[in-house]
Amino acid sequence: MSDRSYLDEITIRSIGVIEDATLEISPGLTVLTGETGAGKTMILSALNLILGGKSDSALVRVGSDRLVASARFSIADQQVSHFEDSGLLIEDGQVVITRTINRDGKSKVSANGISVPVSILSQISEHLVEVHAQAANINITKSSSQRELLDRFGGVEIHNVLSEYREHLATYHEFKTRIVAFKKSIDAKDSALVSLREFTTLMKKLNLSRGEYSQIDIEIERLSSVEELRIASEFSHGALMAEESGVLNSLAIARKALESARGKDPALEAIYSIMSESFYLVSDASTSMASYIQSLEADPARLDFLQNRKSEINNAIKRHGGDGSVADEVEGLIHRFDHAAETILDLEGGDEKLAALENELNIIKKSLLESAQTLSTRRLQAAQLLSDAVTAEIHSLSMPHTSMSIQVHSPDYSAVKESDFTATGCDEISMMLCAHKGAPLVSLAKGASGGEMSRVMLALEVVIAATHPVGTYVFDEVDAGVGGKAAIEVGRRLHALSAHAQVIVVTHLPQVAAWADSHFVVNKNSDGSVSQSDVRHVTGDERLIEIARMLAGLEGSASAREHAAELLSLKR
Repeated sequence: MSDRSYLDEITIRSIGVIEDATLEISPGLTVLTGETGAGKTMILSALNLILGGKSDSALVRVGSDRLVASARFSIADQQVSHFEDSGLLIEDGQVVITRTINRDGKSKVSANGISVPVSILSQISEHLVEVHAQAANINITKSSSQRELLDRFGGVEIHNVLSEYREHLATYHEFKTRIVAFKKSIDAKDSALVSLREFTTLMKKLNLSRGEYSQIDIEIERLSSVEELRIASEFSHGALMAEESGVLNSLAIARKALESARGKDPALEAIYSIMSESFYLVSDASTSMASYIQSLEADPARLDFLQNRKSEINNAIKRHGGDGSVADEVEGLIHRFDHAAETILDLEGGDEKLAALENELNIIKKSLLESAQTLSTRRLQAAQLLSDAVTAEIHSLSMPHTSMSIQVHSPDYSAVKESDFTATGCDEISMMLCAHKGAPLVSLAKGASGGEMSRVMLALEVVIAATHPVGTYVFDEVDAGVGGKAAIEVGRRLHALSAHAQVIVVTHLPQVAAWADSHFVVNKNSDGSVSQSDVRHVTGDERLIEIARMLAGLEGSASAREHAAELLSLKR
């Protein structure tokens, strides 16, 4: 299992009946047993929360403020980059995911101590754990789930063809949208051409440039306030240059007063430097002010021109622009004018361009059709292989006369309809069962009892596990409705599945528990709670006693112990 990620440890606090428990999960097959209501499924509830399941404050143990579910996973080297791209930090090949839920329903998630959104858990869960409960058996009867299983079994070949098909489908829809929009533009091309030509004539005459409007505003403001600017500037210049009271003269006197004494104290030298710098700055300001005053001239003609120019730009925006800021609308007019010639050519040559687009669409549709047919072919090949492999597994699960047939229903590709092309291809997948030779094929939903459905699901998982990268499989009462020899075979196949992946099973069947590599027993205290001491890893004689209890329903039965020992010997 070195090429797969797997679960090392799970810690639970205040979930349901479980007060506090930690389980170290080994590779291979791990079983959880115990009396009904002892909290075995609470362990799976905790795992579901860790994998991004819906926050449920009802799981918080009575008397506690919050629940905590935490799991440590070892991440395969080739999957580290995927997890880190999803936003999880992997340290030393491991990640610890912790989920807390308060009694008010608020939920928090952390990965290696760093807070992450709960949505990330759902993204990465499919690479970590696959959980199967009774609901999974119902789900497998859906055509969409059957297709997903078939595609998963088909592996990289189907994945690559499906990806190529989806690319062609996306391109096809994109071109369809473009053609529809183009046809609408052709229908309105006469009025559009009149509008565009009027617009280009106006823009050529206006000769509008970027940033011009703001410069016009600045110059209008200046020319409209020449007298006010002159009065303020001359007063300011006088304050600087007055012979007796001017700032420049005062600074010169102050600077002169410090000249002889400045070398006797570093502090005074620093003040003198500041004074000198101020003198030169004020002197420069005075010179600039004088030049500015000289430049101030009333220019009514220029002001009139600018106001007319501003009015022309505003009129152009009003006729051909929108409701945005002036700067944005000017930019939009210039951008539209830059592309107006090209748009006019497109409209004038609309019929030819439409024909070219439709021809390209036909080429794309041909590629789409070919990829859809290839996908159907790959699925047919995979369906035959999966049918044969699952049938062999079903036979080994005490259903010797039952066979599976996975059928791929594809449209007539010589007369395929556009509605046949979906995001998952053109195929409908049906998993059928044949009860015995010569019997009719019946859909999975109608052709299997609860116990048979569990075994069919298990057979599918055993076959697919060899090719699918999930490292941990969890089964909750996968043995429901199964007993006797069939139960032994279920245990055998779960053990076979554990050769490819880590397998965790909640079971009431001793025939299944006997195949475990690691066995945990969950007991309840007299007050109905489960603490760390009540989750025991049993081996040797303790395990024999637990198998015997599961067989007889009571402790101390000698015959049950003999039967338990016989079951445990099956694995050897």
